[in-house]
Amino acid sequence: MRPPQVSLHIGTPEVSPRTSSEFEEVQYPFTDGFHRSPGSRRNEELPLHYMGEDTARRRVPRGPSGNDNFRQRLGSAGTEEYEMYDHEGKDVYSKMKDMRSPLGSGRLRRPPPPPPTTVSEFLQQNLEHIPPIVYTLLSCWTRFHKIGHSNTVVWDEAHFGKFGSFYLKRQFYFDVHPPLGKMLVALTGLLAGYDGQYDFASGSTYPDSVPYVAMRVMMATFGVAMVPLAWYTAVELGMSSRACHLVTLMVLCDVAWLCISRFILLDSMLLFFTFTTVFCLTKFHNQQYQPFSFDWWLWLSFTGASIGCVTSIKWVGLFVTALVGLYTIEDLWEKFGDLRMSVRDQARHWGARIGCLIVLPVVLYMAFFKIHFMILNHSGPDDAKMSSLFQANLIGNDFAHNPLGQPHSVSAAPISDVVPEIAIGSKITLKNMGWAGGLLHSHVQTYPVGSNQQQVTCYHYKDENNDWIILPKWDEPSYDAAAPIRFLSDGDTIRLSHVSTRRNLHSHLIPAPVSKLNNEVSGYGDDKVGDFHDYWVVEVVDDLRRGSKSHVDKIHSLTTRLRLRHHATGCYLRAANAILPQWGFKQIEVSCDKDNNPGDVHTYWNVETHTNERLPPGDHKLYRTSFIRDFWHLNVAMMTTNNALVPDPDKEDVLASKPSDWPWMTLGLRMCGWGPTQTKYYLLGTPIVWWGGTLSLFVGVAVLALYLMRIQRKYVDMEAREWDHFLYVSKVAMLGWLLHYVPFLIMGRVTYVHHYLPTLYFSVLMAAHLLDHFFFTTRRLSERTKWIVFGSAAFAVVASFWWFSGVAFGIDGPINDHWGLRWRSSWNIYDD
Repeated sequence: MRPPQVSLHIGTPEVSPRTSSEFEEVQYPFTDGFHRSPGSRRNEELPLHYMGEDTARRRVPRGPSGNDNFRQRLGSAGTEEYEMYDHEGKDVYSKMKDMRSPLGSGRLRRPPPPPPTTVSEFLQQNLEHIPPIVYTLLSCWTRFHKIGHSNTVVWDEAHFGKFGSFYLKRQFYFDVHPPLGKMLVALTGLLAGYDGQYDFASGSTYPDSVPYVAMRVMMATFGVAMVPLAWYTAVELGMSSRACHLVTLMVLCDVAWLCISRFILLDSMLLFFTFTTVFCLTKFHNQQYQPFSFDWWLWLSFTGASIGCVTSIKWVGLFVTALVGLYTIEDLWEKFGDLRMSVRDQARHWGARIGCLIVLPVVLYMAFFKIHFMILNHSGPDDAKMSSLFQANLIGNDFAHNPLGQPHSVSAAPISDVVPEIAIGSKITLKNMGWAGGLLHSHVQTYPVGSNQQQVTCYHYKDENNDWIILPKWDEPSYDAAAPIRFLSDGDTIRLSHVSTRRNLHSHLIPAPVSKLNNEVSGYGDDKVGDFHDYWVVEVVDDLRRGSKSHVDKIHSLTTRLRLRHHATGCYLRAANAILPQWGFKQIEVSCDKDNNPGDVHTYWNVETHTNERLPPGDHKLYRTSFIRDFWHLNVAMMTTNNALVPDPDKEDVLASKPSDWPWMTLGLRMCGWGPTQTKYYLLGTPIVWWGGTLSLFVGVAVLALYLMRIQRKYVDMEAREWDHFLYVSKVAMLGWLLHYVPFLIMGRVTYVHHYLPTLYFSVLMAAHLLDHFFFTTRRLSERTKWIVFGSAAFAVVASFWWFSGVAFGIDGPINDHWGLRWRSSWNIYDD
């Protein structure tokens, strides 16, 4: 049994085999994270009395070569020299989990300097900020130089400029990306004096009324800010001064980052907030020694706010969010294993992470959608992507005029008790209630397969071909406008006649053209010819205002959810995400599902527009919508539509590329027309940066595996703090790269080279980290050799940038006159 742990304060024995000068002095960490001077230290507690010299950790004097590498790392961070224990080759790694250096694994801490009393002292204390200032000025030149040289709509400016116009006109639109980036585009237009009336047609020339140069400059400001962010992130990661310069140079001189930042696009904002998320994470990591301090809370909150912003630009921001999540899981797991930490502190750490890294980003994300809905309160071209209730609340929408039924009581009833009920003879449009569901549609074209009857599809835009009339069965008396009104109820069997072509909604036992397991739905006959295959049974699901099916007596427009069961075959009218071929104009296939799945929302329909001259008009007060329901509907519709962006087998997309092409720059991307009179932009990275970053990933994996094998064999290559630092930066760079790259390998959607740009940042960090580890901070090389390595790397980056800068600044004249730009035969720069 181990004796009680008692620490004794014992003086120096009269006869000592060693003198105190033979021992190095050990600086003691304090709660403020700094080391005090020897004169202010507390009395040293010696090892426990039952521990002998062989079991206690020995402190030995240092020679000049004992820890040069570690001292060099400290040299750029401060003047203190922290000494570590020596194990003389013993199993240091088996104790590494217990031996946590007070210095941590990020940037080395140093005490704050005293307040400056003179201007020279102030300048001396802030000399470290001069390099990022210089780099920022250089970034301004590269991002703003010739930014308005092309006066045409370049690449996706056609999309995002148009979306900015919708905000200025306050018309609702639909896009697969969250709204923050497009709201910022609209803000730049508002600040520049743009009125929102230009349609941003691809390749068209900007009129004088569109301040496209000012808008591009404001978008490029996000690209400018990437450069100082790269510097300070490298500093917070604990890299040496040379490595910080190299990271910043690679961000400054990459042609792809430069090119993408100079137009009215979302990518500069996506990259900026990706950089801020990594920066805030590293700042927070370096505050871990003082938990729950003001700075700790500040950078944890900033990390969460940055996550909320980056995911609100594009969903690609979820990848850097995953990096923060993995870091947080590891951090909390380490704290869970700290037996010295109380349960209360454990709970506080968990609560802080949940509040700042989950709740805060979600609140910000939802808040941006709330602002999105508040601004876009007018009817626009993409209304049909949203629910009918949402559309009814848009200014300029005519759903409020849907006719009303009769009061539920004989006496006069308030307007809130008068409901918009559907009747036989009403002209309606039916909207599918699946996510991003369209309107039931038909046109004169016929199926080239199957029955060869008239096509029935789902269409996402308002059109007279969406109109249908509710009629009685063939064996019932024909509809008489002078007869008493007959309202539609649950269980009624009806016939739907297409207004434009007089065809009846029809189904039979012929396989659907795409969904082969379902039955085909077609338009058949006319107002005099038909059969029992034209009959559909109305089955109420529920009502968004009145609740469950038991509370629904009649069918109401907008709010009643219903299913249409084919009377003859028992299948259900369904419109999911199956896309018809080109002969069906790429519209959504409508089929009849033989499986009765009551939970399938793609078989849910509601009456969207309702016209009946025999009924009075409705009122807006009847149509209430819910922000949570609209928010969820829009996000699922965005996800569904994004997943549907698959490569088109009917045509060759010369702009698309595969993820396997990106790390090695197999393909670039022509961003505009390639005629001899046009200014040409080619999205292509700086080869040294891209290829060097990719190569560093393979080297990093190999080096990490080698070190782990040597650790297993009990070799000691680094101090404990050095190993922690190497592992920490490697995990940030490698996991960040994998999390941003691997998802594209499993995506079915079409991809382009600009999807790799956030991923590239982490390969840049890895490249600088390995150069720092093997060259800039090693004690095996002389300073002259280190400067030669740094100078060679920096020269290669700058020279390759200069060689390819024209593809970002714009190339005029025939492209074949500009030789030397195709370093790979697969680059389609020249007109072959």
